[in-house]
Amino acid sequence: MNRLATLLIVSLAPLRNPGAWLAIFLCLVAMAPAHADPLLTYPLRIRGHAVRTEVANTEASRRTGLMFRRSMPEESGMVFTYEHPGVQSMWMKNTLMPLSVAFIGRDGRILNIEDMLPQTLDAHSSDGEAWWSLEMNQGWFAKHGVGKGDKVEGLGSIPTKP
Repeated sequence: MNRLATLLIVSLAPLRNPGAWLAIFLCLVAMAPAHADPLLTYPLRIRGHAVRTEVANTEASRRTGLMFRRSMPEESGMVFTYEHPGVQSMWMKNTLMPLSVAFIGRDGRILNIEDMLPQTLDAHSSDGEAWWSLEMNQGWFAKHGVGKGDKVEGLGSIPTKP
């Protein structure tokens, strides 16, 4: 608690008026720092384009992914890490926005990109051993000239475990 809040409480402590205590409480709430987004983001670069990514690095977060979200900022996405690299597949169950997914190999190069329609159970799979997947708004990769073989920079900073 900061000094001003402590001073307010000490100086007004003798007050018996509930309204005064409500005023103190409202002052304290107003001075509290705003809550940050609970999801950390990590920077990646692809062909010179910067993106901010949330990370799905647990079984639960990979299963949930971007489900139930209605939109996502243009230069944002979600990167999925895998405990066991291999052929990976994605689906769009309960996902409300169209996405494109890039499957990424051990060397950080894109193996393939798939467009995915909302709320479908179609499997979209990697064309080889994927260590990561990166979901972006549908069409983002095409719009930025990103394709198979392009390098995704910054993957080394992505935590593989929470």
